[in-house]
Parts: sequence; C-alpha cells; structure tokens
Amino acid sequence: MLLRFGVRLFALIYIVCPYRIACSNLACDATNKNAVKKLRQRKQRHHKPFALMARDIAVIEQHCTLNAKERELLQSPIAPIVLINKRAESINQELSPSSPPISPSVAPGQNTFGFILPYTPLHHLILKRMNRPIVFTSGNISDEPQCIDNDEAREKLGGIADYFLFHDREIVNRVDDSIVRVIADKVKIIRRARGYAPAEIQLPDGFIKAPPILAMGGELKNTFCLLHNGKAILSQHLGDLENAATFQEYKETLNLYLNLFEHKPEVIVVDKHPEYLSTKLGKKLAITNDKKLVEIQHHHAHVAACMAENQLPLDTPAILGIAFDGLGYGDDGTLWGGEFILANYRDFQRIVTFKPVPLIGGKQAIYQPWRSTYAHLISIFNSEKLEKKYHDLELFDFLRSRSRSVSEGLSDSFGVSQPTQILSKLASKGINSPLTSSVGRLFDAVAAAIDICREKCSYEGQAAIEMEALIDSDRFGKNEELVGYNFEIIKSQNLTYIDSQSMWIELLDDLLQQIPQQIIAAKFHQGLINIVVKLVTNIQKRYDVHQLAIAGGVFQNSILLERLQQQLKALEIKVITHSLVPTNDGGISLGQAAISAARLIDLD
Repeated sequence: MLLRFGVRLFALIYIVCPYRIACSNLACDATNKNAVKKLRQRKQRHHKPFALMARDIAVIEQHCTLNAKERELLQSPIAPIVLINKRAESINQELSPSSPPISPSVAPGQNTFGFILPYTPLHHLILKRMNRPIVFTSGNISDEPQCIDNDEAREKLGGIADYFLFHDREIVNRVDDSIVRVIADKVKIIRRARGYAPAEIQLPDGFIKAPPILAMGGELKNTFCLLHNGKAILSQHLGDLENAATFQEYKETLNLYLNLFEHKPEVIVVDKHPEYLSTKLGKKLAITNDKKLVEIQHHHAHVAACMAENQLPLDTPAILGIAFDGLGYGDDGTLWGGEFILANYRDFQRIVTFKPVPLIGGKQAIYQPWRSTYAHLISIFNSEKLEKKYHDLELFDFLRSRSRSVSEGLSDSFGVSQPTQILSKLASKGINSPLTSSVGRLFDAVAAAIDICREKCSYEGQAAIEMEALIDSDRFGKNEELVGYNFEIIKSQNLTYIDSQSMWIELLDDLLQQIPQQIIAAKFHQGLINIVVKLVTNIQKRYDVHQLAIAGGVFQNSILLERLQQQLKALEIKVITHSLVPTNDGGISLGQAAISAARLIDLD
C-alpha cells in the first residue's frame, strides 16, 4: 500500500526521499519538467546533471544507445551509474506519447545520460510499477554530504522533499553511487565509490617492502589511500573539501578506515599545495603523532597513479607522462595543469608545458570562464591591437561589459580609465592573478569565446563538458580532413612551451567569419591532439622513451582521449590510461602513496 502510494506521487510533481543502503536519495519523475525544475530550485543544483534510475534495460534503450560493455556494467553486481550517449530522438524531444522524453533540464548541455538500474529491494518494488525513468540524485543540499540519519534528513531535506520513505536501519558508512563511462571500449571510473571502494588494489612488484603509509589526497574529488603489504585501499569518493560539511565527513571517514583496517601509518603523504585542507590536516597529524611527512607534486602523483594501476614494476625506468587538469601546485610556486614529464616512481623532470597565463581573480576564474578568455587574449595581444582588429565581435562587447563591472572603483588606484586596461594591470602585477599552465582553464577560455557558459558556470568543468557535447563524436572520429587550429612550440634553455597564439588568431578569425560553434570546438580539439602527438614524437626520439601515461581530469573528455589514442597508434610507444582509478583528482592519493613508498624503499 505504501509503495503504491509512493509510485502515485512520482506520477505527480512530487519529490520523494527514499532511503537506500548507504545514504538517502531524492527522486521524481524524470519526464515531468515541472518536477525536475522544482527539484533543481530546491536542491540549489542549477545545471549539474542528475542521475536517472530505470526499471530495466528496455526503458533505458528508449532514451539511449547502449553498447555491450555499457549493458554489462548496468547489469553487474556493482550497479554503477553509467554515462550513456543520448538517442537523437531524446535530444530532439521526439519520443512517442507512450514513451515521453526525459526533461531537458535533467542533463542540460550534455550528450549523455547517467543511468543506473535498481540495486535494492526497495528500488525494484518502486520501479517495477513505472515504465519511465526517475531522477535519482543524492539526498543532500548541493555540495554537502548525503543525509544518512532520519532526523538529519527531516531537518536538511524538509524544504526539498515533499515526502519521505524512512526505515529504521542505521547507515554507518556514507557512500555515493559510483560513476563510470566506456571510452574506446574500456571502462573508465569517474567516481569510485559504492561497489568499487574499499576493494584492495594490488600494487606492482617491489612495493611489498614499503612501510604502512597514509596518503591524504587532494582538495577536490578527494579520496585518501592506505598502503600496506604491497596493497592500496582507496576510500570512496568524498567530494570537495572546501565545503565544511564535506571536510568533517572526510575526517570521520578517515578515522573509520584507520580503525576498520587497523592501519597504523608510519608515513603521512600530502600534496605540495600549502592551502589544501588535506595537506594542512596531514601535516597536523604528522606532528601530533610524530610521523614522517612527505610532500608530493600533484602531477607526478597523477602519472604515478596511472603507472601503479597498470602494474608497472617499482624499478621501471622513466616513462613519458602527460597530465592535463584544472590546477595543481607546481615546484616553482605557480599553478600547473598542462604538463609533459619524464617520470618514474621516485622522481620526475618537467620537460614541456603550456605557456602560462594569469588566472585573473584566482578561484573566481574557475566559475567565470570569460576571465580565462580575457587572460589568454591579453597574453597574446595588447588591448589596442585586440580592439582594432576584433572590435566588431560580440565577444569583445561582452568582455568590455564584464571588465567594467569588475573594475568599478579601481580606476583611480591604477591611474587608467578603460576597464579592460584595469584588468590587464591586475594581471600584469599578479594581483590575485597567479600564473597557470592549466589545460582545463584553456578549455574554459575557448568555450567562453564561442559563447558556452561565458559568464558563469555552476560547477567546475561545465564549460568544457558542454563544448565537448557540441561535437558529433562519430563524424569527428571519421573526418580525416578536419584541420585543427595550430599551436606553436617555443624552446627555452630548460623548458619547452606550447604557445596558443596561432590557435587564438585562427579561432577569432573564424568567429569573424561566423563559423558555427561545433566546427570551432572540433578544430580546437583536433589542434590540441595534433600538438600532443607532435610533441610525443619529438620526446620519444630525444629521450628514447617507450611508454606513455595519460592522466588528469581533462582526459575525462571522451573525444579528446579516444582520438588521441587513435593517432598515437602510429608511434612505437605503449600508451597506458586509467580504468580502475579515476583519472581526475580522485586518483592522486594512489599516486602519492606509490611515490612515497618507492622513495622509502630506496632509503631502506
């Protein structure tokens, strides 16, 4: 009776909060636009995609095109959320009345849906009566941990859910659903949680000699890692530690794991970024417990995690590692994010990077992509040259208006009157504008230039994800005639730089000619792939390397990764990527543990 009532609620515009085995969820009819809109408003989740649950594969196939691997993942005991390409009919909202389309606001700006099948008895009992998908998102206010206590749910979710389905079963360990995607017929874990964590990861030959280690992970998409007896245990995905509630959950889960696995670390490992909360906590734990502290560079950890997952032995000579991501603290005090390094488990050498540009406004630039666009443009042109040639572009009207709003009240301080000149002064003086070589921010800059999330994003990477979704992946992979934008290689005494000046000139000229967004996006992707392949070819010859590790959050981009791997096949180099561990910051704790273990084994 209660379940039949719950199903009837889904047929209306109600939001229901059913409990599951590891936390609470919020759910509503995914085909009801008003219900989805209400959930977004109440949950304060403005654009980030919602996951979906469907009764069976047949319902999913009405909205998505599945391959054999995706079908296998959906039906596996792990039961992850699987990102699957939308059907064209679903994108165009052209399904039949008997199969109403999923609301566009479920996954705005995306070409995929994230589907999951029922994995608890309650799910099956509810969904067996429904022939349409439901939104199935975590029971929380956005960016906070999910509620796992009935009283907590009433307090925090009372303004979101219209009805609750409670039970009296206590939840001890809060765990998200895992998220996976199939790229080039290989499973890629994007969020490693229920079903995958805390399963042990066997480390390669040689690591069994390492002492017990605790690696604290990063700041975003955090996991931590326990290493002992040649095995690594990664925590479930814990989220972004900048949120106070998430940081508290991080500390509680860390204590739970240390007690559950009776892990007594002799060494504590942290990221080199001095402001990461995980770094500060790790340093405090090391001092309090009189333990050895090791600091690891962010991108070396990315590459080492990929090496460890792919079972490269401890004594593997230096390989080539490519790490593209949003931001990571560099050895020179700048923010890295577009790195080519020669690396083994112990050390690394930075050999190629993207020419750094100012991150105007610091963290604000992550959520206001136009700042990255402006930073790249002023790094290439002076303001007068930009105004002269591209004055008529709508992009520059927008940049002038944004610059004016940012610069109000600052003109007297800098002795200039033009708003764009004021921002240029801030950048040139390094005022809240640290230098970065980030490829993630380059994607943001290009996306904003072609009017994708230009003014603001509601979650990190939104602009890049929506730009990727513009590209027809089938046509892109088969279009051998697509000419990418050009990047230049600039060699200095100790480091080679990738310069994007030519790319930006070609892109702006295309904007003047009103070339469609999707063509510009495809040409940018192809140009980036071309310069990577060219550099790998040069590095392979110069340094005689035979293996390449590809890591970092940028490589969650399926078009970039798949096409790059295709073009690298012509080279005599073995390419390794992530599968069991996220290529984003959710995997760096494994790399931190592996690097520190290798160094400590050498000392012994």
